[in-house]
Amino acid sequence: MTQMYITSVNESIDRMIETVNGLSEETIRWQPSEDEWTIMQIAAHIIEALPYWVGEIEQLVETPGKGWGRNHLHEGRLEAVKPETVDAISVNELLKELEQVKQTVQAGIENLTEEQLSAEAASVNPNFGTQPLSFIIDHLIIQHVNKHEGQIQRNLTKLSNQSAK
Repeated sequence: MTQMYITSVNESIDRMIETVNGLSEETIRWQPSEDEWTIMQIAAHIIEALPYWVGEIEQLVETPGKGWGRNHLHEGRLEAVKPETVDAISVNELLKELEQVKQTVQAGIENLTEEQLSAEAASVNPNFGTQPLSFIIDHLIIQHVNKHEGQIQRNLTKLSNQSAK
């Protein structure tokens, strides 16, 4: 089961890396609107979020039943996407960090047992309630990466549509 998770994350991040690799720095740093993230911010968010969720998984394995999670105002999440934070990151550095995230996810989940994956704990986010550890992997790692991969594609479509005007 965990190999399926690892493969899914790796494939999504590889597609993200391939996309970013083929873009100009101007495109990567282009902001569709005041309320939307740049591609650089999206990738920086993934670089921060996935290790965060792996850490939550590791804590749940160590202390079953412990509460887990965060909200959108979590300081680590906000710091990772601040314009001044992402402005200080080079595209090459970003790509290396995305590669490292794959390794972090693999190391954090590859040895989980079915028993550990099915162990439940309550989230600090009431929208999630009590969930099995596998939910964190499914929803907050795999679906999360896929959602942001789609967000990158939407940014590129918006830029293309703007350029066509």
